[in-house]
Amino acid sequence: MSSPSDRGRRRARMAIAGGIAAIALGSAVFASCSGGSGDVAGGAQPASTFYIGPQPGPDRNLAVAVNPYHGNRTVLAEGRRLFNWYNCSGCHGDHAGGGMGPSLRDSSWYYGGDEASIFASITEGRQHGMPAWGSKLPRDQIWKIVTYIKSLRTPDEPDAPH
Repeated sequence: MSSPSDRGRRRARMAIAGGIAAIALGSAVFASCSGGSGDVAGGAQPASTFYIGPQPGPDRNLAVAVNPYHGNRTVLAEGRRLFNWYNCSGCHGDHAGGGMGPSLRDSSWYYGGDEASIFASITEGRQHGMPAWGSKLPRDQIWKIVTYIKSLRTPDEPDAPH
């Protein structure tokens, strides 16, 4: 049986190893999501579905979701508020310029930068650190966040960085 001090040292080593793993995971998320065109090998997909993968869980085709707020500038401030409220900014930065997670301000997205792909990334999660929020956030609020993200680098962006 190990002594309390041995258990304490073992816990400390595990905590340090966990911290190092979290830093490595954040680096992997940034590297894997910040580049690429979003094209997926394997051929054309039906127009009514799109391929989601790689991701946690099995790769599969999902129905293409349509943003009910597409072009609706009145929800942009609410989308920004939700982006911060749900701590998306904790990984992607206050103005989505990147941090532990990739920048959402650039035009190069590994999993696709169209509204349906962004919605799928938020709801289904992605490999290397993007959690699945679909069972935790209302779809309506996810679409508002997507609408805000799509406004980045445009004249419509609320509270653009200086």
